[in-house]
Amino acid sequence: MRSSRATYGPASGRRPVVVIGAGPYGLSVAAHLRAASVPVRVFGEIMGSWRHAMATGMFLKSTPAATDLSAPEPGGRLADFRRATGEDELTELTPIPCGTFVGYGMWFAQRYVGTVEPVPVQEVERAGAGFTVRLEDGEEIEAVAVVVATGLGTFAYIPDELARLTPDGPGPCAAVSHTSQHTDLSRYAGQRVAVVGGGQSALESAALLHEAGAQVQVLVRAARVRWGVPPQLRRSWRRRLAAPASPLGTGWSLAAVCRAPDMVRHLPAGAKMLLYRRALGPSGGWWLRERVEDVVPVRTACRIQRARLDGAAVRLHLDGTGTGPAELTVDHVLAATGYRLDVDALPFLTAPVCRAVARVPGSQAPALSGAFESSVPGLYFTGSLAAPTFGPMLRFVAGTEFAARRIAARLIWRTPRR
Repeated sequence: MRSSRATYGPASGRRPVVVIGAGPYGLSVAAHLRAASVPVRVFGEIMGSWRHAMATGMFLKSTPAATDLSAPEPGGRLADFRRATGEDELTELTPIPCGTFVGYGMWFAQRYVGTVEPVPVQEVERAGAGFTVRLEDGEEIEAVAVVVATGLGTFAYIPDELARLTPDGPGPCAAVSHTSQHTDLSRYAGQRVAVVGGGQSALESAALLHEAGAQVQVLVRAARVRWGVPPQLRRSWRRRLAAPASPLGTGWSLAAVCRAPDMVRHLPAGAKMLLYRRALGPSGGWWLRERVEDVVPVRTACRIQRARLDGAAVRLHLDGTGTGPAELTVDHVLAATGYRLDVDALPFLTAPVCRAVARVPGSQAPALSGAFESSVPGLYFTGSLAAPTFGPMLRFVAGTEFAARRIAARLIWRTPRR
């Protein structure tokens, strides 16, 4: 590890910054803070969401050029990790296995972050000009600031008509589960499974289920399934001018929101939410298409009107203009229905803290300053929770550079030195 390790606690008189979450955003913020000798404690399991909320065999949708964590000095890119481990550099035409990305995150943490504490944070409450952070093991920390960089698992969304089938909660052993609850889909070999959704998670889960021997159908609300196109390694200057490249794809609109996310913050609230919801609609990676199209049955223009249990099976009543029977009986429903951001769903924020966090109008996501600070002084949010403020780039690893540098600069400025 190259970063310096600052002392903190009563002996030093320096209150630390607490980072909650050890995924790409939490690790990137912590790396910049530790390089600047800001005392910081990081809580979470390194790359936990990527290890436990992604099924075995999945790949990242993003390309290698859009998958670098933010290091405080050169040498921390995905390509550097591949060289350090004796592996060939990945090209833009190489899908990245999730396992490779997990390995990269763990290497990055060892090199730039150091100690990451797996103890869950139980409670964050305001205390004077800072916060009291209580851990599940009973320790209390007086923190000068808190950075929330948790994954999306807390915000998993399942439509009401499906959620009511599982009064004890969705899960792999229940009639309904969410894609974020799986690491191994082979458990459904030989079973009838309906996958609900039309994005990458739905389509890749369907491919894995089919390849594991399940009888799978995909139910998509949209009139068609959208697929990405393979990256073009060489493009003429005319094509580059007409559709500039960005971490999220080609086109002026995507390039603009990636190059100037702070400008998105100044848009009217309605425009920000429209951009957040529609800039990148559900689609499948170009490399996945051959594993799904004409292989797995996909019903488009199809909605679940009603669902009920029939013994151990689930009977789905479908509505829409799509072809196929109006009723479908399956053994399990896999909801690839996305996430609903909601500050109130974060279990460790006390009720008074939640109430004090201003929201982006039209959502339950936090409204943030240019430094990712919420209306509660010293409380920062990054990653997907920041996307309604800064735009869709914050939903992807590509946003770590912008976020980590902004947050670190603010905290370096406000953290007392001794």
